[in-house]
Amino acid sequence: MTDDAVADDAVTDDPGTAAEHLRAVRERFDDRAPTYDESAMHRDLAAAVAAFADLNGVDAVLDVATGTGLVLRALRDRGYTGSATGVDLSPRMIAEARRHLPDADLLEADATRLPLGDGTFDLVTCVTGLQLFPHPVAAIAEWARVLRPGGRAVTATFLTFDPSKHRSAPPQAFIDHAPFDSVEHLADTVESAGFRIARTTTWTDGADELLLAELTLPTS
Repeated sequence: MTDDAVADDAVTDDPGTAAEHLRAVRERFDDRAPTYDESAMHRDLAAAVAAFADLNGVDAVLDVATGTGLVLRALRDRGYTGSATGVDLSPRMIAEARRHLPDADLLEADATRLPLGDGTFDLVTCVTGLQLFPHPVAAIAEWARVLRPGGRAVTATFLTFDPSKHRSAPPQAFIDHAPFDSVEHLADTVESAGFRIARTTTWTDGADELLLAELTLPTS
């Protein structure tokens, strides 16, 4: 993560505001952790992302904002047998994920300061998390850092969002969908980290509509 990446973020750089933002997100998802998996939307979306992901040559996956580990679990259900790492801001979400993924490396961490080495992963996934980060551009720069050359990222971001249908959503003041709510906006947002959009699809549960996108880095 660089100072320039943070400066280019659409969200304020005020440390107090960022800390308040992170506290609100952590508290809301800590509260939701015991019942998070009851949501058919979350389970079905995780399965859709796992089906969308290109696992060719993938031996190490990092899931950012992993929550209860639904995406990693869906990848396992698909037959993925490589290493699985998940990070989340919420300790209670991580605790739930550990119950389902005893073989995974699950860490409580800020998405903009991943406690992981450079060039460690082949694939990063981030499902409905980007809009919650105080500094999403800095988080995306971390994906580029921890991915190997030619690595891929898969995102799921909201094209339409009804907050009344999401009990775990933090206050609207802490949610910003605009940088990710279209192919064009997402492409502009990830460009500074070196990513380009390779392919996309859409997914809906009849209420929300989401954009699934594969982002790629140069091979060298």
